Amino acid sequence: MKHAGAGTLQQLSELLGQIRQRPGLKERKLGIFYRRSRSFLHFHEDPAGIFADVSTGDHFHRYPVNTAKDQRALLAAIDRTLKLSMQ
Repeated sequence: MKHAGAGTLQQLSELLGQIRQRPGLKERKLGIFYRRSRSFLHFHEDPAGIFADVSTGDHFHRYPVNTAKDQRALLAAIDRTLKLSMQ
C-alpha cells in the first residue's frame, strides 16, 4: 500500500482542514502529521480505497476514509487518542 499522492490528498482537503484544527498536531508535509517529534497520522491509497494510519504509541491503527461516516470515525479516533495521551 503506497502513501497517498497529492491528487488523493486533494480529495481529502476538508478532512485535512479538520485535522489541522486539532491541538498538538503539526503537518510537516501534506497529509503527514506529527505529534511532538513522532509520526502520528498519514494516509495510504490502494485499489480498495483511501486509508489513514493513526499512531497509538507503539503501533498504527488503520482507518478507511472513503465516506463521510468513515471520516467522522477517524476524527473521533484522533480525538480519543489525543485525549488519552494528555491524561
